[in-house]
Amino acid sequence: MFSAMLRKPRSKRRSGCPVSVSLDIIGDRWSLLFIRDLMVRGYRRFREFEESGEGVATNILSDRLRKLKSTGIISTEVDDSDRRRVNYRLTQKGIDLAPVLLELLIWGARHERTEASCATVEKMSKNREALLNEVRARWKNNDPRPLQVNGRWVWP
Repeated sequence: MFSAMLRKPRSKRRSGCPVSVSLDIIGDRWSLLFIRDLMVRGYRRFREFEESGEGVATNILSDRLRKLKSTGIISTEVDDSDRRRVNYRLTQKGIDLAPVLLELLIWGARHERTEASCATVEKMSKNREALLNEVRARWKNNDPRPLQVNGRWVWP
């Protein structure tokens, strides 16, 4: 009984609406960016997220990675080359967000000023399924090659 009192209380959901429930999990300022970095940029280590250029504080980064792990969106694996390090990886639940991220990318590039080139966005828009299949295949095969390098998309 005493240990139950020490546990952090579960956050209450605003409603049972699927959009609201999803936003409770990934609707903060950082979570989708970390998911993007895992999915598109090939990031695996804490330091890579920290040095991504987004300007996230380490305590926020730690908290969001912990939250994404506790909700089953990412998992951790011990690094084969250095057993003291942990690598982050999307789970099936996490990779299922690929269509959401792709649509956000296309929407943002169409309606706001971004660094994405019109040609790249148009290619993604016309080849949604091919790009999503590539993302899923790389995840399934644990292929660490990024789809984006230094802001440039490098997918077939």
